[in-house]
Amino acid sequence: MITYDDFTKVELRSGTIVRAETFPEARKSAYKVWVDFGQFGTLQTSAQITEHYTPESLIGRQVMGCINLGVKKIAGFESQFLLVGFYDQENRVCLATTDSKVPNGMKLC
Repeated sequence: MITYDDFTKVELRSGTIVRAETFPEARKSAYKVWVDFGQFGTLQTSAQITEHYTPESLIGRQVMGCINLGVKKIAGFESQFLLVGFYDQENRVCLATTDSKVPNGMKLC
């Protein structure tokens, strides 16, 4: 079990997708995604979300991402945050989002 102090260390922040493109170099079907996190800047990641979304349908969508996990290289691409979501019944990722629009960079509380 984690403590509340542990939970507060997780930087889950709101952001808006500003760019998305296919990622043919990835082992599994994925997109390269760029998200504007307000005062934290625009960060990039790789996301296996091709089952429910097209790159075009992602632009302007508000999402949540963990921005303090460090950088990970994926097929030569620098992933700077973890885009979060939930698996559906067929084990496909559905993005976690906000109920109403909030400013980019807001922390999950």
